[in-house]
Amino acid sequence: DGSNRTAPATQTFKFIFFNKEKTKHKQTKKEMKLIFFIFFLSLNLPLLLARGGERSSSSSPSSGSARHLFEHDQSRTSVDKAKGYMTNSDLEKAVKAFGQRCSNISRIYSIGESVNGVPLWVIEISDKPGVEEPEPAFKFIGNVHGDEPVGRELLLLLANWICDNHMKDTLARLIVENVHLHILPSMNPDGFALKRRGNANNIDLNRDFPDQFFPLNNDVDARQPETRAIMSWLKQIQFTASASLHGGALVANYPWDGTHDKRKNYYECPDDESFRFMASIYSRSHFNMSLSTEFPGGITNGAFWYPIYGGMQDWNYIHVSCFELTLEISDNKWPNANEGMESLNANVFWWEIIHEENWTPLLHYSRNLLLLPIIWEYNKMSMLNLVASLVKTGVHGRIFSSDSGRPLPGAIMIYGINYTVNAGRAFADYHRLLAPGQRYEVMATMPGYKSKSTIIWLEEGAITVDFILDPDGTPKGNLLQNICDCDYYGSKSKVAVLDYIWGFHFEICFVLIVILAFLCFLFKRRMKFSLLKQRPSPKRSVIA
Repeated sequence: DGSNRTAPATQTFKFIFFNKEKTKHKQTKKEMKLIFFIFFLSLNLPLLLARGGERSSSSSPSSGSARHLFEHDQSRTSVDKAKGYMTNSDLEKAVKAFGQRCSNISRIYSIGESVNGVPLWVIEISDKPGVEEPEPAFKFIGNVHGDEPVGRELLLLLANWICDNHMKDTLARLIVENVHLHILPSMNPDGFALKRRGNANNIDLNRDFPDQFFPLNNDVDARQPETRAIMSWLKQIQFTASASLHGGALVANYPWDGTHDKRKNYYECPDDESFRFMASIYSRSHFNMSLSTEFPGGITNGAFWYPIYGGMQDWNYIHVSCFELTLEISDNKWPNANEGMESLNANVFWWEIIHEENWTPLLHYSRNLLLLPIIWEYNKMSMLNLVASLVKTGVHGRIFSSDSGRPLPGAIMIYGINYTVNAGRAFADYHRLLAPGQRYEVMATMPGYKSKSTIIWLEEGAITVDFILDPDGTPKGNLLQNICDCDYYGSKSKVAVLDYIWGFHFEICFVLIVILAFLCFLFKRRMKFSLLKQRPSPKRSVIA
């Protein structure tokens, strides 16, 4: 049959034609790869030469990304490195211009001054800036080290992006309507002006906070003015979470930062799982941080990486109940900022090709060749998702009194976690960050009231749990309630003092009062007899 003989020949012809096309396609793809490789190097060769060539190999014992945090880039002059970055004067103008342009959702204020008198400007972003609300507060701090300026640039870009998109972007709207976001672009403006790590006194500000293991910085007057400004700021505003932006590596760092014996070991804090969850939110949202070969998942325990003491991160968690991360967002401390935004799309395009094709030779260079606008694009979603996690995850609620219905500035504890989160003073609102996918027993306490607890199963989303506490009916409880009734907005310190006096030391105080009263009685009695002895006797009358 002729039809039966023709079919195989046609199929063979099609197969040969397909193989030729496939071979041609592979050859074209290789040619395109070569073109991409040459074009990528032509775009970034000036940057590579400006940095003085390839970074040291990590094979040497003294190498590793931690080493680059303390290196000073000698391949370029200070003028070359800072070219394209905002000066302190430019930064102040940009902050004030933002306040005028976005006045409906922002407030500009200063928390103090640097050693050389440069104001430490803060941008607050909220639908009600400057007004206390039962909402979580988040803060970003940039430029802690003067020679790590990427954070100050990215934080201004973040503020402007939220301002431009909060009416049309759901994530930006969520942040503006449900979070009070505070942005300090530069904690160390003097160090930036000098292009060095420390401040004007050459003090590393991330070693200047009180430390839990080695109390070397407990003298308040001996601390740097920038450090004192941060500590005073955090006593005024109750922040739920925070992040400081650094340069010299690419990783999300979480507590503890130090160990009791100064050894390099994994040293977990009570909320280790919650911190790892927070750090993973940032890392997974980043373009390539989670792909790190040095840090699994792009996150690390600070003490396991390299221990530090006097750090801001641990101080936040211990003293003001603020969950802070240290974010290393750029391997290069001074990425090229002289290029315009017009190069952004092209460089992102080439990076995606390099990453997709797994070109390891280029991957070795690419992390140090990124332009500042690209670093912003890589970190934008990470920064937004980290702030939004305050309302999208965890346990939130308020604490009330059952008899009067007023808010109670109590405390929230989680069974099995040795850590307490205090409720807000005005609205008694709490915001407890927890890792999802677990069962938790949440307990609310308040002096003078009976504690209450409930068991929850925390999924990916947030849970709201309000507590209504009953008075305990004791004399101590009644006295505490009367004090709180006078002024419950500012009664937290009064309650704490009274509870301390009335609690464990009540019997001692009572005995001391009785002894003092008895001594006063004896003293008065002695004085009375002394006066009687000194009084002259009346003269006797003489009868003639």
